[in-house]
Amino acid sequence: MNAPAAPIPDAAGASPVMAQFFEAKARQPDALVFFRMGDFYELFFEDAVKGAATLGLNLTTRGVHQGEPIPLAGVPVHAAEAYLSKLIRAGFKVAVVEQTEDPAEARKRGSKAIVRREVVRVVTPGTLTEDGLLDARGANRLAAVAVRAGQAAVASVELSTGEVECLAVGRDGLASALAALGPSEVLVPDRMFADEALSGALKAAGGYLQPMAQALAEPSASEARLKRLYGVETLDGFGQLSGAEIAALGLIAAHLESTQAGRMPVLSAPRRAAEADVMSIDPATRASLEIDKSLAGARDGSLLGAIDRTVSAPGARLLAARLARPLLDPAAIDARLDAIDWLLERRALRERLREALKGMGDMARALSRLALGRGGPRDLGCLRDGLAAGRAIAELAAREPEPLDPPPAEIAEALSALDPAGNPRLEAFRALMAEGLGEDLPNLARDGGFVAAGVRPELDQARALRDDSRRVIAALEQKLAAESGVALKIRHNAVLGYFVEATAKAAEPLMGPPLNATFIHRQTLANQVRFTTVELAELDARIAQAAERALAIELDTFEAWREAARAVAAEIQAAAEGAARLDVAAGLAEWAEDVGASRPIIDRSTAFEAEAARHPVVEAAVKRAGEAFTPNDCRLDGAGVGAARLSIVTGPNMAGKSTFLRQNALLAVLAQAGCFVPAKRLRLGVVDRLFSRVGAGDDLARGRSTFMLEMVETAAILTQATPRSLVILDEIGRGTATYDGLAIAWACAEALHETNRCRALFATHYHELAVLEGRLAHVANLSLKAKEWNGDLIFLHEAGPGPADRSYGVQVAKLAGVPPAVVVRAREVLDRLEREAGAPAHLEDLPLFAASAPEPERRGPSPAEEALRALDPDGMSPREAMDALYRLKGML
Repeated sequence: MNAPAAPIPDAAGASPVMAQFFEAKARQPDALVFFRMGDFYELFFEDAVKGAATLGLNLTTRGVHQGEPIPLAGVPVHAAEAYLSKLIRAGFKVAVVEQTEDPAEARKRGSKAIVRREVVRVVTPGTLTEDGLLDARGANRLAAVAVRAGQAAVASVELSTGEVECLAVGRDGLASALAALGPSEVLVPDRMFADEALSGALKAAGGYLQPMAQALAEPSASEARLKRLYGVETLDGFGQLSGAEIAALGLIAAHLESTQAGRMPVLSAPRRAAEADVMSIDPATRASLEIDKSLAGARDGSLLGAIDRTVSAPGARLLAARLARPLLDPAAIDARLDAIDWLLERRALRERLREALKGMGDMARALSRLALGRGGPRDLGCLRDGLAAGRAIAELAAREPEPLDPPPAEIAEALSALDPAGNPRLEAFRALMAEGLGEDLPNLARDGGFVAAGVRPELDQARALRDDSRRVIAALEQKLAAESGVALKIRHNAVLGYFVEATAKAAEPLMGPPLNATFIHRQTLANQVRFTTVELAELDARIAQAAERALAIELDTFEAWREAARAVAAEIQAAAEGAARLDVAAGLAEWAEDVGASRPIIDRSTAFEAEAARHPVVEAAVKRAGEAFTPNDCRLDGAGVGAARLSIVTGPNMAGKSTFLRQNALLAVLAQAGCFVPAKRLRLGVVDRLFSRVGAGDDLARGRSTFMLEMVETAAILTQATPRSLVILDEIGRGTATYDGLAIAWACAEALHETNRCRALFATHYHELAVLEGRLAHVANLSLKAKEWNGDLIFLHEAGPGPADRSYGVQVAKLAGVPPAVVVRAREVLDRLEREAGAPAHLEDLPLFAASAPEPERRGPSPAEEALRALDPDGMSPREAMDALYRLKGML
């Protein structure tokens, strides 16, 4: 998609059809052109070569252009969605060229006239709306970024639902903001790629990067496009948009103008936010915590997959959005928690509510398809059924016999959006759809048969002629025979159409007055005479046109209903959002009851107090295996009053250190997203930024080793963490030499405690760091316990105060299946090293945050002095002391 466009062949001497292709290609030079030819979309020239290679099609030729065969590949129209999906995933844009004229109209211009064709849309990753191309439970966002006067902004639109958002951020917050959105496509002014820092942030966020001309991001031009998009004279109704926000929204407006070919979606007003409204989670942290997808890229195994109990696609998308952007305002968080609490206490109501929500459908996406001209009768049916389910839900809640305990604001607002009593226009539209739509709805309007009988009398007549022509003709035949007193028949052939036929003898009365005024002579044969009547001629014409007329009436009705849906678009979107909010609250209440989750206490302190907490994803996996998860406590306080600010976490591999670290980070995400948490109790002071450095990996594409990547991520933490942040670090410094790694880990721990002053969990195998508990005011040691039993290592998965005494690496190697001979040898080497090694460094003597003064030059120590300095008399046995004495004597 980001590759340069192939050169367009010279159009000189092209046939009329090829001239249409060249015109479309010139308008969309960087897109593959799907050119409609009858029942196929065909690709020509270089487009055919690329399309055939990507889709596995046969590459053929058809016709000649300038003496060369024209490469050709094609796909059937009925299967186009599947091929479009493959092309989009492969990174292509696709311009769809349709026949926009009836062939009969084209023939009126002359026998050699061809059907008019035009680009009706350009398909890109961020502008998909078809169900077959979208993940029903996942968002598909088109984002745009802009920077003006040092201020950055990220705008996004979910074209399939009409949701528009705008976020003002600092330059260093772009990556986190984009990662939270998870866009499929990002529009970027081309000049931004020259800024290495911004370019790196954009690439880290994921999604296809679509360069846009810098001129499209200029504020004046962007403002004009926004006004056109929303049909307003001023943008004041959207609040005080900054220049960067207008530029980002303007890029989206420009992209929609170029891709939707005049069909504009129904968009909500931009929902504005600031960096201070949501928790900042950078891409590396989001990936390591597996918030919305696992490290393997799947939904299963993620936090979202573990807690999602929603029963509708809009509810699933809203839950994902909340987890992606946890809130910072305790009042807003409590409003969400109130809704869960209320439904948690009302199981019977919750079950009925969830059953009704299953019938809601995806009204927002159906409405968007209708607005863009891609919808069909089934989308109208989705609106009808969704609004009916909404009315049932409102009535269900109204019957709840607890007038003294009204629903909380979150529930009340959602029910209000669904209640027909408060939405007369919406109720009128629902009634129109309930009365007008049939039961068996086709996917496409042109298939007909979706308007219910009795809605339009002229349609009923056309259908009667189309479907019951024999009965209608038989009735007319009986009528004419009765009125004339002549034995006659109505017959049909391809030349005359319908005609009245009688034998020559019987036809004589029809030839004279007064019957000749009704029966008009058409043809005389040897034994028969044929007539017509005005009524029969009109009936003949109506029957011939009945099918076309019936379809035309239905299409006209569909367009009227589509416009009716657009007229109440805001009400439909509000109802859809209300249903999604109910679904999320009910689903989270269901999950909380299933796993025994509790309501967190959220305030503006710097506390983190978790009692008997569990990792939601790991616990679910452990339960499936029939085992129990061991809960753990964790206490931190950024102020260092109620608990330590920094906990040094030690323990053997496989004891659960990484799970413990991630578990506490996920508690913060869940709590601030407005969810209950898997813990007996959680008190949390809002976390403004969450950082996680857990796990290891290379970034070979950018020339970064595992250790280099670790240092880059650590640097980001140390430069961005604030006193309100929560940091989890695992094994900092392990990717380099022992002393280097220990020094880096030591310095990082000091910096987090003294400079950043944030809540932090610092897991390490450098047990020397345990001395920090006595040297820094707000550091505590914490360890994951394990015990040896008959030579085997047993993991208790319990976190308790104090440092671990050893790492049990050899025992873990044995558990991993390392050959017994290697394990035995490793144990021998370890025993010898522990016996012979003196204290490598007295870390407790290191000055705290003090640079050592340079020592004057002097003669280096002798080997005997070096050996003597390395001895630790207090840690030596008598035999080891005697051996050391002999070694020193041998050095003299």
